Amino acid sequence: MKRLLLSSFICASVLTLGLTGTAQADAGDSPVLKRIQENKVINMGHRETSIPFAYMDDNGKPVGYSMDICMKIVDEIRNTLDDQNIAVRFVPVTGQTRIALMANGTIDLECGSTTNNLTRQKQVSYLPTTFITGTKIATRKGSGINNVDDLKGKVLGVSAGTTNEKALKAYIEANNLDTKITEVKDHSQGWLALETNRIDAYGSDDVLLYGLISKSKSPDDYTVVGEYLSFDPYAIMIPRNDSTFQRLGTSVVAELMRTGELKTIYGKWFEPGPTGINMPMSTTLSTAFQIQALPE
Repeated sequence: MKRLLLSSFICASVLTLGLTGTAQADAGDSPVLKRIQENKVINMGHRETSIPFAYMDDNGKPVGYSMDICMKIVDEIRNTLDDQNIAVRFVPVTGQTRIALMANGTIDLECGSTTNNLTRQKQVSYLPTTFITGTKIATRKGSGINNVDDLKGKVLGVSAGTTNEKALKAYIEANNLDTKITEVKDHSQGWLALETNRIDAYGSDDVLLYGLISKSKSPDDYTVVGEYLSFDPYAIMIPRNDSTFQRLGTSVVAELMRTGELKTIYGKWFEPGPTGINMPMSTTLSTAFQIQALPE
């Protein structure tokens, strides 16, 4: 009897260790996956006013182009860890807080309208490019502002901590324009300043400006003007120094590009999307999808 009990105990212990070992192996050497596995939650950072990439719908739920992509990554995380009960905790972020919250481990994914650049890669990492845009300005029709050079003696609003702020300030300084720059917390605050005539123009990525116009009280009163002052490739932001987690996310995005599903998701939000934006996919972005559609 003792031998039988001992054998049963050993078999049970081996089975338990085997199951535990399998679960740990699923997370691999990824600190992010291990944290998600232990806490049973994915902390997803998202923007609240980056239309149509990530914004709040009428029910207070974050939705958008980037959110759809991130939820595909969530599905793969759950499958990899063999746990469909892993929850998603939505964490609102702004242009000023998103990188810090990613760098300190508060969020695992950042789903919004974030530009991938070399400076930011010192603190965070990115998945493949999912959108390409650039800095322009929005103004009232009839304002006499047709490009950034027309901002002489005017007031320009920019969202603090964005690449748009950097590009516009550099251009204004280089061309000695007498332009007053007002920094705002986010796009909604900037657009309100334009609607209430506290600023003469608002600078951001052109697609975000089109989104803000589509959601404004009087869309026909505004226009997007000027040449691109920067080239901005958007991508899902992830923690730095986690190659396993980065490969997981990259494989998801590459498959979406390879199968054409990402073009379908794009069409859902842009051609025309629920926000009223009608922005057919550019040749540049279509080519980027083809290049990044890595084979398995």
